[in-house]
Amino acid sequence: MKMLAIIPARKGSKGIPDKNAATVGGKPLIQWTVECALAAPSVGRTLVTTDSPQLADLAVSLGAEAPFLRPPELARDDSPGIDPIIHAVNWLKEKESFSSEYIVVLQPTSPLRIPGDIEAALALAEEKSADAVISISYATQHPLWMKTLDNDGRIADYIPQRKMPFRRQDLPEVYSLNGAIYLGRTSRILDTRSWYTGKTYGLVMPAIRSLDVDTLWDLRLADILLKEFMGGEPGADR
Repeated sequence: MKMLAIIPARKGSKGIPDKNAATVGGKPLIQWTVECALAAPSVGRTLVTTDSPQLADLAVSLGAEAPFLRPPELARDDSPGIDPIIHAVNWLKEKESFSSEYIVVLQPTSPLRIPGDIEAALALAEEKSADAVISISYATQHPLWMKTLDNDGRIADYIPQRKMPFRRQDLPEVYSLNGAIYLGRTSRILDTRSWYTGKTYGLVMPAIRSLDVDTLWDLRLADILLKEFMGGEPGADR
């Protein structure tokens, strides 16, 4: 199989209780990502790894798979993000003798990503013979303009420099991880346990599809975008 989609969805969330099941755009947050994965032509299977029986049941009702509950030690706040992915890949290999050439991790907190973004990430991976492709977007705040405060409250440059650029046009382009897509060659991810190698490439996504729901304000903004500007259709070209 070309690609396995894995959606990590813990039941715990400090910022928004039961965030992955919260209603946004008229649907549970996780539903947007499940439907996006199912609509991507290159995705052969869509699996949700969760420690929540309720989220597992919801995922199955939407057409995804949830063949196991994630072990508690892989669902803590301090659990490395790659560990549940490795666990899911190994579970399928051991229990079903299943493997795929690529895996793509789709976090439920990116409801505005579209199937075309997933396909673009795979196309880039194949074009570059990449180990991994990670989605990014233009940084809204440039690190050269960031400041720190000392114990007395005085401002200092976060990155010390001799001359401060005063115009945005003079700043070098920088990007932020947007959390929407982590795609990797399965064999390399298992070997390195990391998305980052010398052959990791960035897929630039537009800001409107790069919203990462972390706060109640993010949730409200996603709700507005999905209902009022995007039409609320999971397959729409948002």
